[in-house]
Amino acid sequence: MKKTHIIAIVMIGLAIILLTTAAEDMGTYSTFAQADKLDKKIKVAGILSKDKDMTYNPEVDPNYFSFFLSDTEGEEREVVLLAAKPQDFERSEQIIVTGEMKDGKFFASDMLMKCPSKYKDEEIYIRSEAEI
Repeated sequence: MKKTHIIAIVMIGLAIILLTTAAEDMGTYSTFAQADKLDKKIKVAGILSKDKDMTYNPEVDPNYFSFFLSDTEGEEREVVLLAAKPQDFERSEQIIVTGEMKDGKFFASDMLMKCPSKYKDEEIYIRSEAEI
């Protein structure tokens, strides 16, 4: 076999591995009920429960923020983000969290907020410093 054929086969193999790895992150959104059953990272889309308490005390722990989120089926759970509270968090229209369930709470490693804007929708992406 020629050297160019071997290189082409290796390149095709790497492309397949790259595409399958990227496809795992492009999954659909789940609910908290589905998150309870799975032992892997998933994405949950929902709306901030503004009537519930939010916990953020930067003097004690600047990388601990908890709030309540209602998913697309209306189930409400506490979400813990191991990062600082984002600016204008209360104004968000939709929140997408990536993480996993532990002891009845959803521990988020990433969060994407969709905020209202006068001219266009803005998306703010938050990545936790501590991966779960």
